Amino acid sequence: MKFAVIGTGGVGGYFGGKLAHAGNEVWFLARGAHLAAMRAQGLHVHSTDGEFTLPAGTMTADPRDAGPVDVVLFCVKSYDTETAARQLSPLLQPATIIISLQNGVDNEEKIRAVTTSGIVFGGVAYIYSTITAPGEITETGGPKKIIFGPQAATPAAADRRAREILDTMTGAGIRAELSSDINTALWKKFIFITGAGGITALTRLTLGEILAVEETRALLADAMRETEAVARAEKARIEAGFIDGVFTTLRNFDNNTRSSLYYDLTHEKPMEVEALSGTVVRLGARHGIPTPTHRAIYASLLPYHLRHSRQLHTTNI
Repeated sequence: MKFAVIGTGGVGGYFGGKLAHAGNEVWFLARGAHLAAMRAQGLHVHSTDGEFTLPAGTMTADPRDAGPVDVVLFCVKSYDTETAARQLSPLLQPATIIISLQNGVDNEEKIRAVTTSGIVFGGVAYIYSTITAPGEITETGGPKKIIFGPQAATPAAADRRAREILDTMTGAGIRAELSSDINTALWKKFIFITGAGGITALTRLTLGEILAVEETRALLADAMRETEAVARAEKARIEAGFIDGVFTTLRNFDNNTRSSLYYDLTHEKPMEVEALSGTVVRLGARHGIPTPTHRAIYASLLPYHLRHSRQLHTTNI
């Protein structure tokens, strides 16, 4: 299958890299120093499963270089969704499946609003991975898993294509799952990342350090419960005891990690605070649900995002 990765960061670089390393044609779209390094030296992927390097040749800033593809892995930051989606036209044909692997619960809707071809799927990526140097992706843990699926009924041909994508991903050594209820999967991740992302950024602590202190662990739980209440109001099917299960899972992992929100804060980059805590606050107000923890996170981090957004002149796809 032919893939295009829109946003060759930690998520797109790792999963796209795995697909290319397995022999699939993958085009990587990026800009700036990251693209220059990939064009000169290829893409280096450091992983807990081993290291590999992809040769230069399918790295570009122009989607026209790739032409129509079977699958788009849409991995840009949430604040760049509309801008990046408007650039997809050269990649798309009616049967192209666009899989959003972004943080947030409304990116798919935004992509649909500005594209005229292709079929947009929801997607969830569970991975700790980031750009550690231009042309270099480092994955440091997590399930390294993708869940994807349609958000509404799709033609039989799209269902067949989705199964082909699943087979291609698993054949490349990616843990992948095709879901018939991707909206619930999106909300479950959202419950976790709005809490973990917000609290690691707010405190500058690792998850392990947060979990080790009762008061800070309770703050993380409060943040997740607020998002869970919003999810239920939005008709997401969240089972009883879900957050307790999240904490049980966290205790079984090495939690010497923070979040992409923390990474962007400390590297003076724009942040996904609007897509995370900002969304919880707005939807909470719509449904009459108090969200004091996320109001504090949002109010504390928004000035940093605004400061660095003013310095952002081009979309880093």
